[in-house]
Amino acid sequence: MKSFSGFRAYLIEEEKSALTVEKYLRDTRKFLLWLGDRALTKGETLKYKSELTETYAVASVNSMLSSVNTFLSFLGRGDCRVKTVRQQRRVFVSKDRELTRTEYERLIKAAKGNRRLCLLMQTICCTGIRVSEHRFITVEAARAGYAEVRLKGKLRTVFLPKRLCKALLAYAKERHIRTGSVFVTAAGKPLDRCNIWAEMKKLCTAASVQREKVFPHNLRHLFARIHYSMEKDIVRLADILGHASVDTTRIYTMESGEVHRRQIEKMPLILIT
Repeated sequence: MKSFSGFRAYLIEEEKSALTVEKYLRDTRKFLLWLGDRALTKGETLKYKSELTETYAVASVNSMLSSVNTFLSFLGRGDCRVKTVRQQRRVFVSKDRELTRTEYERLIKAAKGNRRLCLLMQTICCTGIRVSEHRFITVEAARAGYAEVRLKGKLRTVFLPKRLCKALLAYAKERHIRTGSVFVTAAGKPLDRCNIWAEMKKLCTAASVQREKVFPHNLRHLFARIHYSMEKDIVRLADILGHASVDTTRIYTMESGEVHRRQIEKMPLILIT
């Protein structure tokens, strides 16, 4: 049987991103610890799936099962793979998770004392890049007006607004960053996503925004919703975000149920007097 250590090399050969590799390995270790010395069978995998559904949300369960199924295929044990949990497509995003434009503006105001974070948040929100893609926002990109983002074996062009380019170049000049990534540590290394996450959380109290709404990826979601509300072109938006499937983009453009409620209240279809 192929070893677990070989699974890492397999994922790298499949051109999975570094973060994806670590996630798959983490999920697989969890499964193997649960399995223990018991024989690997379809029945055991089904039991594991059942236990996961009792503890985690459906999206988390399916994410972990995807990792385990990939590992099983790597082992040549496709007979032990299980189906993901079926879930009706969500129509609305939870109001407790949707970051509004007003809340975003308050976060930016609260971040004024941390110029790097303030500029990084605006860069993510006005371009729609993933937080892991910030390393592609370079001095050269700011001068050219666009960045070439390479991730997951794909290359896409991300255009940078003129006002953003001006701010990025001014920041780089102030920090004596003459080339390469703009958002770096004092040692010149790209910022760690966990540190970015933690720094954003510190803004919650001053900005009066719920902690559940404040994380880097929610800035990407805000970009998607605003872009879609202006252009109504989900296919183009999928290309901008770097999504392989429009179904993924639909998740990003979901609004809260409160928005839908206000829309139906305006519909003149109630005739009862």
